[in-house]
Amino acid sequence: MRMSPASLPRRALAEFTGTAALVAVIVGSGLRADSLSQDIGVRLIANAAASAIGLGLLIALIGPLSGAHFNPVVTLSEWWTGRARNGGREALAYIAAQLGGAVTGALLAEAMFGRAPGAGLATAQRAELHLLLGEAVATGGLVLVVQGLRRIGRPSLAPVAVAGYIGAAIWFTSSGSFANPAATVGRAFSDSFTGIAPGSVPAFAAAQLLGMLLGMGVSVLLYGSDRAASEPKPAESRRTE
Repeated sequence: MRMSPASLPRRALAEFTGTAALVAVIVGSGLRADSLSQDIGVRLIANAAASAIGLGLLIALIGPLSGAHFNPVVTLSEWWTGRARNGGREALAYIAAQLGGAVTGALLAEAMFGRAPGAGLATAQRAELHLLLGEAVATGGLVLVVQGLRRIGRPSLAPVAVAGYIGAAIWFTSSGSFANPAATVGRAFSDSFTGIAPGSVPAFAAAQLLGMLLGMGVSVLLYGSDRAASEPKPAESRRTE
């Protein structure tokens, strides 16, 4: 996905806006599902569908401005592979914007559904080992999708591929595929179907970072390193001599 030459403050604002909108979709759809049905399957279908559709639309809209990371693990993996325009400065700006946007989005969703924003933190405990394993798998798969699309030259498929993966991972992982440290922090501010108790946030974030490393490692094993991919082939080298 080709990015416009926007300034760093504008790109950070795009990340803040996109992350806020994404978390508002996730939390808001969870609140709506809670009010419509007590069937956990129905609520999960509604939340997964809204989250995937919202994510795809936001990637298509914000991608040309900032790359549409909306997620510290995506930002860190891009920085690690040398894709950030301004190195560590950009990564820090993006992550700060994502964290602020995630909290803002959660509080906005709470307010839209007539709940006092920030009045009650989430109480759902999610620190069990099998949930952390699911979260590591969910995050590793996400990073693999993002890295893989770029390495095969298909970044334009990100809106569909990333959204499709998250929609599927909400179902096939035990954790429900938060796969995003910023969104995890934001969801701690909503005591609802999509919430996570603040005490479970550090363990979830650690699992997500571990998943990021696993996803990056698998992408290197499958596609080779970025350095190797960018080196000219022998025939190309001879033509340029």
